[in-house]
Amino acid sequence: MLSVQLTKQRGDFRLELAFAAPASGLIALFGRSGCGKSTALNLIAGLLPADSGRIELEGHTLYDAARGIDVPAERRGIGYVFQDARLFPHLDVLANLRYGAKRATTAGRGIDFDEVIELLGLQSLLQRRTHQLSGGERQRVAFGRALLRQPRLMLLDEPLAALDAARREELLPYLERLRDRLAVPIVYVSHQFEEVLRLATHVVLLEAGRVRAQGDIASISRRSELRAIVGPELVGAVVEGRVDTVDPATGLAELTVAAGRMHVEGDGLSPGQIIRIQLLARDLILAIEPPHGLSVRNRLAGTIVSLAPDDTRAQLLEVDIGGATVLVRVTNAACAELRLKVGAPVWVLVKAASLRGHVYPGRNPHPTSAAPEHPTAARAAGPSAGGSPS
Repeated sequence: MLSVQLTKQRGDFRLELAFAAPASGLIALFGRSGCGKSTALNLIAGLLPADSGRIELEGHTLYDAARGIDVPAERRGIGYVFQDARLFPHLDVLANLRYGAKRATTAGRGIDFDEVIELLGLQSLLQRRTHQLSGGERQRVAFGRALLRQPRLMLLDEPLAALDAARREELLPYLERLRDRLAVPIVYVSHQFEEVLRLATHVVLLEAGRVRAQGDIASISRRSELRAIVGPELVGAVVEGRVDTVDPATGLAELTVAAGRMHVEGDGLSPGQIIRIQLLARDLILAIEPPHGLSVRNRLAGTIVSLAPDDTRAQLLEVDIGGATVLVRVTNAACAELRLKVGAPVWVLVKAASLRGHVYPGRNPHPTSAAPEHPTAARAAGPSAGGSPS
């Protein structure tokens, strides 16, 4: 486990950070700018002194104010990557990487130099100077240099924030490979929820210096604390499914989700994979009778388990689809007309063409050795029906 309990007062801002997560996969610290994410990383790294608290990583105490333990930053075995790559401009890529390797910690994971080169696709870049690299390439080199220090833990402080959309898409598959193929836990800071959706195995929601919620992505996706951060348009449940078949003729993958079956875009997917899908509440449609004669491929039978006001004109419904829960936004007028209530049977409709599956981290036994094609963070993203069954 990675267990963190820290406090820090900086002027009028007070950070009270408390979370515990498995020391594997990717732990995302998510929240608005100014909520304390980067301060949290600096405290964990030992670059900023905490006022009180404790940090424990896999049984090793890095900081304990009560016991007077404060391991210096250079001895904590942490690799840190910032928004800007901070490479040495007078050195080529190979020399930058060797700089990291020369400062390897003795308690690290034994990551091989050649493995890092292959994992991050750096072979063709080794002789280049840093000014000859794109922003995404510079960050890949920064990841490699940090890994070659043989860290117990990686800290990534919004490493994609300075990149344009194309470079972010280029870099995300490499982050997935770091998460899935190396036994190095990662704490990842972001204020972009789509990055969190795609990468995180554990999520810590921060708001104004406090932890508002934490847990796996499926549970966090339905929390009201997330809505307060991302806004109503990105509210939606994340569900998990297993790919059964991929039809090359239609380009669709068929998968099992809870007690139902769904179709999603199949690019980059293979039978047996576990994928996660985000179903935005605004994009789902409800029916109170079994639907017939529709082009919509995905029709999931479910039961309403809760209704709550979403705004002055709509309700947010939780629907159990047989072992998983989705959120659906329905106008007050439609709720009244259809007499929707807790316990009522319904059918959730979503277009197959609006969904793509994102491979679930850590749940697929045979990750590919090549950089994966980019399956976008899966969500319903087709023409919005406003959530109401008009």
